[in-house]
Amino acid sequence: MPVKGTSEAKSRFGDDVRRLQLAEAMALDTVEAALAVAPVVVIGGRGLSSAFAELGASVLLEEPGDGLNGAIRRALATVDGPAAVLLADLPALRPDDLAPALQENIMVPDAEGTGTSLITGRVPAFGAGSRDAHVALGYRELELPPTSGLRLDVDSPEALAAIPRERLGPRTLRLLS
Repeated sequence: MPVKGTSEAKSRFGDDVRRLQLAEAMALDTVEAALAVAPVVVIGGRGLSSAFAELGASVLLEEPGDGLNGAIRRALATVDGPAAVLLADLPALRPDDLAPALQENIMVPDAEGTGTSLITGRVPAFGAGSRDAHVALGYRELELPPTSGLRLDVDSPEALAAIPRERLGPRTLRLLS
């Protein structure tokens, strides 16, 4: 699971003074939900919080110049057997959302339908237009309702506001209360 862990996290939140706290809270909520289903490797920048390791995730530091997909490949190289890549901006993720998606060669599109929130494979193509890129790589799209925690990624204040409060993870909810 890539986590930015830098002052650039959730830049679309603009001047919101809680921006970095929200980014970390959402990532911790996502990691906690994922840990209920499988081991988690978090990879991020030097500013990555120790809270991820305290939850039980393995933590790796990305190298300068890795970029998102390079960091993901670095983390995948540490995993034996089947692997999944889950993005860390899914504060409404529940373990029961994730478990059925852990099938071979799956991708889950984000809420907008242009990005990707999860792949179960070792060839990442995250970034603009990643849904189409992952499909072109042979990943099968898993049909999930738009209300699935796997689809409710948060890239903007509007996306966060659209998620019902009762769906949010505890850290994210505390910051918004």
